[in-house]
Order: sequence, then structure tokens, then C-alpha cells
Amino acid sequence: MVRKETVRKYLEKNKREPRETAWKYPRSGHLENRQPNYFQSKFCFLFGCGSVAQVTTSENTKGEYLSINLGFALGTTFGIYVSKGVSGAHLNPAVSLSLCFLGRFSWARLPFYVLAQIFGAFLAAATVALLYYDAIFHYSGGHLTVSGTTATAGIFSTYPAEYLSLWGGVVDQVIGTAALLVCVLALGDGRNTPAPPGLEPVLVGAVVMVIGISMGSNSGYAINPARDLGPRIFSCIAGWGFEVFRAGGGWWWVPLVATCVGGLVGSLIYELMIGVHQREPDISKAMDKWQESDMKVVQQDSEKVSGGGYVSRAVEGEA
Repeated sequence: MVRKETVRKYLEKNKREPRETAWKYPRSGHLENRQPNYFQSKFCFLFGCGSVAQVTTSENTKGEYLSINLGFALGTTFGIYVSKGVSGAHLNPAVSLSLCFLGRFSWARLPFYVLAQIFGAFLAAATVALLYYDAIFHYSGGHLTVSGTTATAGIFSTYPAEYLSLWGGVVDQVIGTAALLVCVLALGDGRNTPAPPGLEPVLVGAVVMVIGISMGSNSGYAINPARDLGPRIFSCIAGWGFEVFRAGGGWWWVPLVATCVGGLVGSLIYELMIGVHQREPDISKAMDKWQESDMKVVQQDSEKVSGGGYVSRAVEGEA
């Protein structure tokens, strides 16, 4: 007899797994998950902004651009490891928004997650400013500036290169964030070639690093609204002033809006190019598989019973 209940569970499991991503649903309610969410964001951006501060204030004598790539990549990796099992470790409002768009995350949770992520990035910037307070003032000569040879606002948030136009920056952020989402969705797609269990954070960090290496020179590859807005708000109130919002021709909205657009574009690309071409689990094959398994079990049980009968009769004959 085929174990129909077992088959049903098997099919349900195979239908759910492909829809999961490296960032999964949290275990508890949205009110309870704000704290780990902002903590993981702080943990992530502490390493990232800290690496920028070290490179900047040491004038590239204690690090270089690759150091910044590593700081953000490993910060992302360990940020996910720290609280992935509690809050889902989204880290990025563009990711949270994209998961809502795909129907894999609750829209009701989205505002709480976004606020927590921005707050975590704000706290990370404040921690870096405290850690490098003396170094920043020594490097800048006591003048907190957004532009110029001793500018330090770039420690906390991103600004465009001199040659980059505003719309060129929009394209830059859309492409970078779209690439991030395509890779993240692939890493968590059970119907594709998902990351080995437990290694998802490492590979997501590798994605962040390769984006920084290949797409970072235009504007610092924010690819995350929280990573830019939280530290920008901090630098505004910490002494750099409203120039942080006016610099770059009003650049501040680009890493806020274009990254969200890029996340949606990347999600749509993955679903259209990969997701719609994936096959649903074949019910008939699953039934055949379990029926064959049942036949083997029944046959083995019959052999054990028959063997036991012969032995018992042999013993009785000897007696």
C-alpha cells in the first residue's frame, strides 16, 4: 500500500523549498524582530564603514579600496550569520521589498524591517564616528567637510564621482542592486543550484564583494537604501550639516530610490528568465518512487518472516 500521507508531505516540501531564499521568514512576530534586525544591520555596517574610516584617515597607508570591499563583504556575511535564524537577516530594504513583491514576505512586516535596518545603519555610523573620532579630526584638521581633499563625509555614506551624472548614478545603482537580487535569489532557489546549507551568508558576502570590485568606482556601490540613508542622517546631525543632502546635485535620493527599483528589476529578471522555466514536482514520479520503496520494504519484511519460520521449524525438528 502506498503511503499517501508521506507522498503528500514530500510534494508539499518540494513545492516550498524553491520559493525560499537566503533570507527566510523570521520565527516570531514583527514587533519582536525589530531588535535583531537593527542589530544585524549595525553589525554589518560597522565593519563596512569602519573599513572606509581606516582607509581614509590613514591616507591609504593602512588599507586600500580592496580593504573596503572586504569590510562590507565580511560584514554582510557575519551580519547574516548573527541573526539569520531570528529575523531572516534581510539587512537591506531593497531585498525586503523585493521579497514582498515576490510574495515571499509579509507587506505588514515591511515598514518595521525597513525602519530597523535604517536605525541599525545609523547606529553603526555613530559607533564608527566614536571609534575614529580623533582620527577624523586629525585627518580633516578639525573641519568636517563633504567635499575636498580632506572630506570625511564619505566615510559614512556614498557620493558620486565628479564625472558621474545624476541619471548615470541612477543606472549605476539599478544595475548593481539588480545584480545583487539575481544572485541572492539564485543562491536560495531549491529548483536551481542553491548554496549548500550554512554557506549562504558566505556566498552572499561574496556577491557584495564582486559588485564592489566591478561596480564600485562610480558612486561607492550603495546597493542598499539603509546603508546610505542611516549614516547620512547621522552625519547630518553630527557636524557635517545639510550639505550631505545637497552634495552631488542632491545625490541623496539616488541610493534611496534607485536601489529599490534595482531590487525589483533584478527580482523580475530572475523570475522571467529562470523561475518560469522551472518545472513543478511530478506527482506521478513521486508516487512511483514511494510505491517502489514500499514494495522493497514489504519484500524485505516477508523475507525476514520466512527466514524466521524456517529457523524455528529447524529448531523444533532438532528438539
